Amino acid sequence: MMDIALFQIDAFTDHAFGGNPAAICPLDAWLADDLLLAIAVENNLSETAYLVPHEGDDADFHLRWFTPATEVDLCGHATLAAAHMLFSHVMPSATVVRFTTLSGVLTVTKQDGKMVMDFPVDPDIRLLDTPLPGLADAMGAAPLEVHQGVRDYLLIYSDAATVRALTPDMVALKKLGRYGYIACAVGDNAGGTKTSPDYVSRFFAPSFAIDEDPVTGSAHCLSGPYFADKLGKQELYTQQISARVGDLWLKLSGDRIAISGTAVEVLSGMLHLDI
Repeated sequence: MMDIALFQIDAFTDHAFGGNPAAICPLDAWLADDLLLAIAVENNLSETAYLVPHEGDDADFHLRWFTPATEVDLCGHATLAAAHMLFSHVMPSATVVRFTTLSGVLTVTKQDGKMVMDFPVDPDIRLLDTPLPGLADAMGAAPLEVHQGVRDYLLIYSDAATVRALTPDMVALKKLGRYGYIACAVGDNAGGTKTSPDYVSRFFAPSFAIDEDPVTGSAHCLSGPYFADKLGKQELYTQQISARVGDLWLKLSGDRIAISGTAVEVLSGMLHLDI
């Protein structure tokens, strides 16, 4: 029998049942990948993150992320949740934690009541000249522009109301390919406040067993640079307007983006494995 600590933390929110829930499992050493995936399936959240202590000088912990379908190479909300768990339970006097991941070393810093993640911007954003066949029907509304990144498509709509009203056909969207789809629009007044965000978004990834992800930190590595350029400002406040709503503060600096937010622990316990 093996017992594994498990924490469920709502990320990019300041209250329980908001933002995006992630499961965090600290480990002494790696388990087999099929077991890591099985635990993610059991948790039935968009992401389960696993931490293992790192012995080198360049990072503090190894960090890996699993959806109920697969391992992914970058995840924002589970990184924020993992940092929150460590700052709360493992290293309460620390102000910085460093993770070695499939996307390199990622740093999370406590600053001004938030946690600030240092992430890479999407390195390969390009505007598509022709529409993706079937996309408008799958999304339920045709975007004004479609940009392709490394792992996601960025879909630009005319206004926040259109993004809010989208009801995608998940079966049709899944058939289009193994990507996430970020539906975005400039905020109603683009004022950079909670009542007037610079831009709003929703995120759909049925190919990864996530129909709609409540808040997707990594998607802002693509949407953040786009709207920073469009709005002519390097610091943005944005909301992901799922039913749970998420709050994110962004700051662009070259090929890096600082993604800031808060998190709330809502559950802790033990996972019992008969292995």
